[in-house]
Amino acid sequence: MLHETSKIPQATTKRLPLYYRFLQNFANAGQKRISSQELSEAMKIDSATIRRDFSHLGALGKKGYGYDVQELLLFFRKTLDQDEATNVALIGVGGLGSAFLKYNFHRNHNTKIIVAFDSNSPLDGEKISDIDTYHPDKIEEKIKEYGVELVILTVPSRSAQEVTDRLAKTDIKGILNFTPVRISVPDHIRVQTIDLSVELQSLIYQIKQH
Repeated sequence: MLHETSKIPQATTKRLPLYYRFLQNFANAGQKRISSQELSEAMKIDSATIRRDFSHLGALGKKGYGYDVQELLLFFRKTLDQDEATNVALIGVGGLGSAFLKYNFHRNHNTKIIVAFDSNSPLDGEKISDIDTYHPDKIEEKIKEYGVELVILTVPSRSAQEVTDRLAKTDIKGILNFTPVRISVPDHIRVQTIDLSVELQSLIYQIKQH
């Protein structure tokens, strides 16, 4: 994982997977080196921001040369632990949850949803989009059995904190929360909340300012 993560700005850490994906695209196209300006044009991120992000990580280019694409890929692979698989569970196989199961992070070979939970699934499990899916009564048992580290939460709002309280008693390390509820967790669990309605309202506001 990231070394000394607390010293790296959160905005920078959120851009790291994007850098890795775009660098993969450049590498697949056979490009050997790249400038911050080229990355800027491809990613629509200011080149000064890219240089600042890379300096936070210690990835410095050579003046007049830019960055070696393969060296950067190797750096980001290590930084993001791309060689170490992360087991993910999905809780709530509704509309959004079903989409996640079908997509299942096909671009990320190290991240996979390996088990899911839904109130309509039987206790002994069933296959949904080729993923083992169980009734939520099995959450604690199956999270341990499958070695789950991260959970994607797409349950109804009324169930969000109750499910989170149960997850807090397991060994998971993080929750990607797609409910509008600001869930409370113990210190050893990291939470990232994505409220689609808030994001949409923010985009509408930005559009109306132009």
